[in-house]
Amino acid sequence: MKVVHMTTVHQRTDTRILIKQCKTLAKASDMSISLFVQDGREDCVTHHVRTVGVGKVSGGRLRRATQGAWRMYRAVRKAKPTLAHFHDPELIPVGVALKLSRIKVIYDVHEDLRRQIRTKHWIPKWVRPIVARGAACIEWVAGRAFDAIVPATPKIAGHFPAAKTIVVQNFPLLDELVVPEAMAYAQRPKAFAYVGGISEERGIFQILEAVALVNGRGGARLELAGAFIPDSLKTRAAASDGWSATHFHGWTSRKELSGILANVRAGLVVLHPNGRYEDAYPVKMFEYMAAGLPVIASDFPLWRQIIEDSRCGLLVDPLDPKAVADAMQWILEHPEEAEKMGQRGRMAVVEKYNWETEAKKLIALYERLLPSTTVSA
Repeated sequence: MKVVHMTTVHQRTDTRILIKQCKTLAKASDMSISLFVQDGREDCVTHHVRTVGVGKVSGGRLRRATQGAWRMYRAVRKAKPTLAHFHDPELIPVGVALKLSRIKVIYDVHEDLRRQIRTKHWIPKWVRPIVARGAACIEWVAGRAFDAIVPATPKIAGHFPAAKTIVVQNFPLLDELVVPEAMAYAQRPKAFAYVGGISEERGIFQILEAVALVNGRGGARLELAGAFIPDSLKTRAAASDGWSATHFHGWTSRKELSGILANVRAGLVVLHPNGRYEDAYPVKMFEYMAAGLPVIASDFPLWRQIIEDSRCGLLVDPLDPKAVADAMQWILEHPEEAEKMGQRGRMAVVEKYNWETEAKKLIALYERLLPSTTVSA
């Protein structure tokens, strides 16, 4: 059995696609698992998964969604897989074409496309509702054309037929971000971490202002890892008062990330209130919890339920830098309570919010779609 995962948007090292899904399937089955990407790099094999480069398309989003999609279709069609599992909405036409070729197709929905469109800065505001309605129609077709839909959250699942939909949430691997013999919590530097995409709507300027406030009260620093979106945002961030107390790592490996989280007091996830974030599970929050860190998080109803049930962090108004700074100060002044928050968060991940639980759902789906394949959890 040949299975191809494909993406024109994500990196070949994407955690959900490669590390969690492809690696899990390769380890648990006798299937041949390949990942087709468009990054212009050479083929390679990692984690028993063959990554195939199908060139790189330059010239913007439109060319990627047209020329790039056509190139991806030809490459996958030539590979003749039994099943194709794709990860970008722009590949829906490719999925339909593959389905017409009698290939089984899974659509993996990472984000709520309709809400995401309404926040895209490069789409004129007056056009966004029209584009969002068009996306809803396209996904309606996808929900009926494909063999299965794999959304990343229960909220996204509501857009698709229940009989074909299996939610596979992007929870962390249990031990990936745990550092053996990590420094004792109370001995760690007075530091906080933010990891992931760095943008205005993800709260970077509130974080930097909060760091400046806490730094003025006795010292603290920010360990910042990820990439600025857009790149030009870094210039503005570097001019802020909190930048002098910030160590910017850029993109890091998962091993480097675990080292960063093992040397801070708490993780920050203070995303701004919009539909794209309020109804989604933030991967970084669960990664902080997996690393045994207390979290300082936006006070959204969905997030509040997780934080309060697990008693693993503090909730703040993400638009108020002083509220963020006060939470950071509380973490520094109450190390024993903060450490217990982190321990409870870690326990919540062990018991509920982990990839191992979600992997069983993915494996069960493949067993249903490919009954002649040997798959074991």
